[in-house]
Amino acid sequence: MKHEWRKHERELYLPKREPAIINIPDFKFFTIKGKGNPNGEHFSAYIEVLYALSYAVRMSYKTDRVPAGYQEYTVYPLEGVWDLSEQGRKSNTGEIDKDELIFTLMIRQPDFVTAEFAEEILESVRVKKKLDLLDQVNFESIEEGRCLQMMHIGPYDDEAKSFSRMQTYCDENGIVRKRKQHREIYLNDFRKVAPDKLKTVLRFEIL
Repeated sequence: MKHEWRKHERELYLPKREPAIINIPDFKFFTIKGKGNPNGEHFSAYIEVLYALSYAVRMSYKTDRVPAGYQEYTVYPLEGVWDLSEQGRKSNTGEIDKDELIFTLMIRQPDFVTAEFAEEILESVRVKKKLDLLDQVNFESIEEGRCLQMMHIGPYDDEAKSFSRMQTYCDENGIVRKRKQHREIYLNDFRKVAPDKLKTVLRFEIL
């Protein structure tokens, strides 16, 4: 049976529009780090390389290197962990300087993907495509643990309103945020969906 994250992992990827606590276990990802304004032309290259690898894994059943335990599935959505550089924190006067954003973009991989198979995928994509950022990609396991999350619907620039609600929830329930950085999970393609219809999971770690 095909594994579809929208159906089988709704708690992780389709939360309600109210803050809620969730525990996120260890998952495997292709990840890549960067800095700068996500509206810049360079940003699409980070996304391109992650999807190239993810679809190579997805279609590996058609090759002679099918991994053990392969199960048909839907490719997971793009995620990003966001923070400000040290300079950005020092100069922040309330409005974020997007040029000082630092990020780790990632796409989750199925459990059957091992470190060895991930390296095979990297090599196969390297042979087929000229992607300048390919050598900056890592394969790693990440466990977020206890988190607060909610669904944000609307433009990315309006996310501050949802984060304010999340912080209010923390204050009212004696919850301490673990760190300033946060995670976003993008459920739509911003190139194809109107800004007011965009769905983004917002999440940060808590103690």
